Amino acid sequence: MSECCTVIMPCYNSESFIRISILSVINQTFEKWELLIIDDNSTDNTVSLVEELAKNDPRIKLFKNSENLGAGASRNKAIEHAQGRYIAFLDADDLWHPQKLEKQIAFMQENDIALSYTQYQKFDESGDLGIVVPPDTVTYDELLYSNVIGCLTAVYDSEKLGKRYMPLIRKRQDMGLWLTILKDIPKAFCLQENLAKYRIDSGMTKNKLTVLGYQWRFYREVVGLNIFKSAYTFMVYAYKGFIKSRI
Repeated sequence: MSECCTVIMPCYNSESFIRISILSVINQTFEKWELLIIDDNSTDNTVSLVEELAKNDPRIKLFKNSENLGAGASRNKAIEHAQGRYIAFLDADDLWHPQKLEKQIAFMQENDIALSYTQYQKFDESGDLGIVVPPDTVTYDELLYSNVIGCLTAVYDSEKLGKRYMPLIRKRQDMGLWLTILKDIPKAFCLQENLAKYRIDSGMTKNKLTVLGYQWRFYREVVGLNIFKSAYTFMVYAYKGFIKSRI
């Protein structure tokens, strides 16, 4: 398997943001990457923007869904085609710092790490906001109470873990994937540097009550916790989510 990094980017009607997100991959100091973009049946100008950039860089590859499947299924489609040893994730409205892959892959290689993540900074049209600082490590049991692994920061080593896929659910697919991995390894590790930027004003972070309702179903139906464990875990999750939202 190639020592390069495969970057997974699902997109849907992302014409307002996707160019700058792609450029943040192109500008990486780590040059051994491929960017697999999966368009989820967009109705705007997203596809033509991606095709324009792909003409100038053969490392960018576009796949198109004939119907809207959701981010999890779209990411899985890209993972199937991935050629890199390392699998990383970046949504079409988020950004990476130029040294993100170089520093994080070196961190993983030097410390024999299978799953890693980093700090990230929130931002919107008004500018940069707070920096999210996760714990140094996280286990399966700890992640149940708070998804401290920002999807835009995560990298896993498919040579150590094999290719791992997201559960086919519309929300919380990333958390489902990290939990699956953490069933098989003791913990994931954080590189304590701010190496990514998470956009909060694109519409993806709105409707908090709906998100909380889905989180309850996630514990009951996806993770399979009993109702008492679900209730306790959900209350802790909601509290920690409130604290995180204040950053």
